[in-house]
Amino acid sequence: MKVTVVGAGNVGATCANVLAAREVCAEVVLLDIKEGFAEGKMLDIFQCETLMDFDTKLTGVTNDYSATAGSHVVVITSGIPRKPGMTREELIGTNANIVKTVATNILKFSPKAIILVVSNPMDTMTYLALKATGLPKNQVFGMGGALDSARFKCYLAKALNVNINDVDGMVIGGHGDTTMIPLLRKATCKGIPVCELADDATLQKVAADTMVGGATLTGLLGTSAWYAPGAAAAYVVESIVKDQKKIVPSCTLLEGEYGLNDLCIGVPAVIGINGVEKIIELQLNENEKNQLLKSAEAVKATNAVLKEIDAL
Repeated sequence: MKVTVVGAGNVGATCANVLAAREVCAEVVLLDIKEGFAEGKMLDIFQCETLMDFDTKLTGVTNDYSATAGSHVVVITSGIPRKPGMTREELIGTNANIVKTVATNILKFSPKAIILVVSNPMDTMTYLALKATGLPKNQVFGMGGALDSARFKCYLAKALNVNINDVDGMVIGGHGDTTMIPLLRKATCKGIPVCELADDATLQKVAADTMVGGATLTGLLGTSAWYAPGAAAAYVVESIVKDQKKIVPSCTLLEGEYGLNDLCIGVPAVIGINGVEKIIELQLNENEKNQLLKSAEAVKATNAVLKEIDAL
């Protein structure tokens, strides 16, 4: 099976590297508009193969979409990265044109491809890609929830001082510092509710740290993070390619679920060979419902910019 990653920046290259090293698929294609950039990244990864004992076929190309033909999954990471002090919403003007162009070109050669959107603002870029391509909603969705949930589990593990692989938790809502919703009430450690293992003040700090997880890294690094975002995208791709049917919080189009319509936002979904195979409706309490509605309004406001700039 073949997977294409569009955008050979830090996130895209990391995603390609994880896919290759884990031998998720037979071939990984990396495409970028910068001359020689994708080719160089893939050559570098290829030189790791004998050192790390994998043999995935690797192809790097400059703006040649014909090389992506027959891809089962396409990951779109293209766009300018978030800079210190910049919100995801501020990225919309530039990244909307990039994502729309990429999605359109991809479908010329892989009309049945499942498209995973990583570009920010991710909820709005997912909505744009879905509307611009006219594909079924199972075929176009966004990655944000996988990354936000990984950050949530990281902060939970640190606060509880436990093995991170014993921690389970998810983040729903928009993929933004003020729109994501870490579900503390449903988080567990080895099946034990975290509310039994830590006081409320500690858990509220975990939630707050999770919500600014991306901004924290941007402040430290001077640019967006890439190891966890790239690995999160590869994690979702692996569930598709291997038909693992993992439940992953994903930015998917809602049509009545959670009382929301015509909106791409993060909710738990079963991810398999056909992309989003099932949306799971959680039993939320009133506070969580209100948080989700507030998050939805913020995402709708960002989506409205698409019409203002004639992107839709």
